[in-house]
Amino acid sequence: MIKLTAEIKRILNALAFSHAGEFLSLRQKSAYLNKEAGAADAIQAMTPAAVQTSSDRQQVALYMGSELPADMMHYVVQTCGRLKNGLTVLTFQSDSVARALLSPYTEELAATGISMKTVLLTGDPVSGLARYLRRHPEVAFLACKETGYLGRSFLNGTQPQDVLPVPVVLVATHEEGAQGGASTQPKQTSETVRAA
Repeated sequence: MIKLTAEIKRILNALAFSHAGEFLSLRQKSAYLNKEAGAADAIQAMTPAAVQTSSDRQQVALYMGSELPADMMHYVVQTCGRLKNGLTVLTFQSDSVARALLSPYTEELAATGISMKTVLLTGDPVSGLARYLRRHPEVAFLACKETGYLGRSFLNGTQPQDVLPVPVVLVATHEEGAQGGASTQPKQTSETVRAA
């Protein structure tokens, strides 16, 4: 039993050193390594505030146009859940339209514990998105509908790849009734990653 306790302490100390190596400056690492007691407290005290707060966690951005297909939203919810990211919905629609499009998914988001915020943008769609994304480094990538304005412009090559500062994931949606006799069940969502 004593060996197990010593081994667990050794493992936890190794994790603390690993954490210190990733987030601390050289001076902070030296100070940490010179301390003999209170390893966890020292890490917490020296870790930058941005790393400690959960509200600054990574975000998945969703570009929402005038419609929001169910399988598009389900893809985003599943991705946010797997990555433990928050969701930022970027739209040029009015606040009332955005709320109406997102209202069917509020319970699903709450059930999965995903925090969501909606940002209303103005101006040209591409430059408005680029401006927002440059100011928000917490955004990991932008998801948009493959058949929407932004998706088509990337697929057709009318939009330069380097306009947006984050990767863009184009999600193929299978909208209800798009094909004669099509099933109303969403099919598996496919994605094409385009580095922007």
